[in-house]
Amino acid sequence: MTAVTTTPAIRLGPAAKHRARAIKNGIATACIVLSFFVVAVPLVWLVVTIVLRGHSVFSWSFLTKEIPIPTQAGPGMGPAVYGTLLVTGAASAMAVPLGVLGGVYLNEYGAEGFIARILRFFAEIMTGVPSVVMGLFVYTAIVLHTQKADAFAGAIALGCLMLPIVIRTTDEMLRLVPGELREGSVALGSRQARTIVRVVLPAAAPGIVSGALLAIARAAGETAPLLFVVGIVYKTNHSLFNGPNTTLSLQIFRGTNSPFAASTDRAWAAALTLVGIVFIFTVIARVVTAVYSRRTTAS
Repeated sequence: MTAVTTTPAIRLGPAAKHRARAIKNGIATACIVLSFFVVAVPLVWLVVTIVLRGHSVFSWSFLTKEIPIPTQAGPGMGPAVYGTLLVTGAASAMAVPLGVLGGVYLNEYGAEGFIARILRFFAEIMTGVPSVVMGLFVYTAIVLHTQKADAFAGAIALGCLMLPIVIRTTDEMLRLVPGELREGSVALGSRQARTIVRVVLPAAAPGIVSGALLAIARAAGETAPLLFVVGIVYKTNHSLFNGPNTTLSLQIFRGTNSPFAASTDRAWAAALTLVGIVFIFTVIARVVTAVYSRRTTAS
């Protein structure tokens, strides 16, 4: 008969456990730092390259003068700057109010109902739709019927891209508002609509404003949906509905594909201008969020 022997389990002492935790913590910290540099290096490289290539042409004249012909050197991107602000502003005027109202309906009235679930499902699908597909949709639905490309068609394309982002952001921000605030307002005799306007929306305003401004910043840099619906001009067109227009993203696309050095230099400066606009929108979003957060906390 053979005797069976078992090896006793090895138990680590307090010092060994502390050393093991320190090793795991060091490995996790190293992975986080490495991930940060992997993400930061391409971003910093991109920004530095744009600044170095675009600063030689960038000036106040570049922002205000008409666009020269591709073979002519010199600054001039005023029509594209105005067109970017016009198209993005019109898209924001359509998408932001509609998106906020849609998010309010989903969270405050629809809740987990069938219609609300369907709307959330389609909003998530629209969030993942490629921007070029949205441009083709607006081209076939509007431009082919009206037989004209203008800034309004571009605003509709960008607005369709912004709308699901604003809806989802508003819905998620309203979910974070504590239910006790709604119950307290209703207990004091307020109707649901008044509770939403006076209690719920102010509490969720920082997140809603931040999400809306980030959606605007993303729309300002879109190129693909505008290729088919806006057209191309080299002089400023102040009309939203009459005549073709242009944007910075379109000029960057055409300039980088041009064989002429002058046009390519203006494309780099246009990229620098677009990065500056997106940066300004992002800073505004952060500042508005911070101000509303302080006011909400103070009250």
